[in-house]
Amino acid sequence: MLDFSYNVAMQMSAKQQQTKLKHWEPDPDVTDEALEAMRVEVLDRIIVARVGLLLRHPFFGNMATRLKIQAADEWCMTAATDGRNLYFNTQFFNAMDNKEIEFVIAHEILHCVFDHLGRREDRNPMLYNIAADYIVNNLLVDQRIGTKPKIVDCFQDFKYRGWTSEEVYDTLYKDAKQRGQELKELLEQLEQEGEMLDEHLDMEGDGEDNKDGKGRPKYSKAELDQIRDEIKEAMIQSAQNAGAGNVPGEIERMIKEMTEPKMNWREILRQQIQSTIKSDYTFSRPSRKGWHTGAILPGMNFADTIDICVSLDMSGSIGDEQAAIFLSEVKGIMDEFKDYKVKIWCFDTKVYNEQDYSADDGEDISEYGIVGGGGTDFMANWTYMKEHDIQPKKFIMFTDGYAWDSWGDPDYCDTIFVIHGNTARNINGPFGITCHYEEAA
Repeated sequence: MLDFSYNVAMQMSAKQQQTKLKHWEPDPDVTDEALEAMRVEVLDRIIVARVGLLLRHPFFGNMATRLKIQAADEWCMTAATDGRNLYFNTQFFNAMDNKEIEFVIAHEILHCVFDHLGRREDRNPMLYNIAADYIVNNLLVDQRIGTKPKIVDCFQDFKYRGWTSEEVYDTLYKDAKQRGQELKELLEQLEQEGEMLDEHLDMEGDGEDNKDGKGRPKYSKAELDQIRDEIKEAMIQSAQNAGAGNVPGEIERMIKEMTEPKMNWREILRQQIQSTIKSDYTFSRPSRKGWHTGAILPGMNFADTIDICVSLDMSGSIGDEQAAIFLSEVKGIMDEFKDYKVKIWCFDTKVYNEQDYSADDGEDISEYGIVGGGGTDFMANWTYMKEHDIQPKKFIMFTDGYAWDSWGDPDYCDTIFVIHGNTARNINGPFGITCHYEEAA
C-alpha cells in the first residue's frame, strides 16, 4: 500500500512539474477511497518521522510529540499548526520521504517557538510569512534537521543567517521601495522566486469556521495567550529532556531569557540614570566609616538634577499605542526626580522635533508632538548628536528593537535601549544596556 500511494503521488508531482514550475497543489481527481488509503500510510510515516526527530534532534522530537496529528485536506494544501495540532494535507505528506517529513514537522515547531503568528502585528501577512520562512528554513538547513522537500521551492537563503523575521521583512520591503516597486509587485516577484512550505494561520476569531473540527482553527485572544504559555512551557521541558548541546543556540538563548530571573526594567533604568549624578561630595552627612578616626570624611551627594537625552523610535513598525507608552515612560522618568533636564526627539531614518524640558519651564511632556512613520535607522540618532554637538551622559532609546542595519556608535556615549513588546524579548543591543519593557500590573 505504501509503495502504491507514494508512486501515485510521485506521478502526480511529475505531471504538475510539467505544467507548472512552482506552487505544489494536491490532485483534485484523487478519489476518496484512494485518499483514505493514502492517509493511513501517511499517519504511520508522520509517527516514524517523529521518532526520527526524537533520536537525532531530541528537542524537536519532544516538541513534536505534544502536537496532535490532524488531517486537514478540506482547507490545508500543505501543512499548518496552531501550536496544539499538526495539520497535514494527505497528498502533500505522501509526496515526501520520511526525512522531508521531519523537515516539515520541525518547520511547524519553529513557527511556534518563534511565535511568528503573534509577532506579525500589522505587517503585510504574505510578506511577513515569507520572511518568517526564510528564518525557519535557514535554521533547519544549518542544523541538518531532516531534508528540505524537493516538491516545494522553499524560501531559504543564508544571507539572512542570524537575522530576525522582522529584519528580513524590513529589508525585502525597503529594497523593493528603492527599486520603485509597489508591495503587490514585490509579492508577485517573490512568488516567482519561491513558495511557502506551509500555511500560516490567522487564528483569532469566534471559532465559527471550525465548529465541526474540520475548518481552520479559530481561538479567542485569551485562548491564544494560553497556547503561547503552553508552548513556552513545552520549550523549557523539551530542552531539559533533550540535554545540553542538543538545542539550537537561538532557542537556547530564548529559553535562557524565559527562565532567568529578571530585574524590573525601571529599576535598571533608575540605577543607570542615578549613576550619572554621583558627581559631588557633601559634609552634611558624615560617613560612619570615618567616625573612629576623629575626622569628618565626606559622603557621596546624589544631585537632584538628571541630564539625559531620550529618543523615541517612530518608524513604521511603531503604532500609536506604543508611541503613547514611550511618552508616558519619559514622563515617569521626569516625575522620578526633583529636578531634570531632558532633551527628547523622535526618529525613523531622520531625527525630528528635538525639544528640551526642564523642571523650571513647567511644560507638560504629554503635549509633545510625535513625528515619524518611515523606515528605521538607529544610526540617525548618533549622526544627529555629532552634527549638533550633543554628547549626553546617558542616551536612552525607546524602540521595538528592529534595527535596519547598525544599532549605533558604541563608543560615543552611554546608551540604554528600552525595548517594548513581548515579541522582542530575545532581542538585545550589541552594546550598552538593554532593558525589556514589561507592562506593570
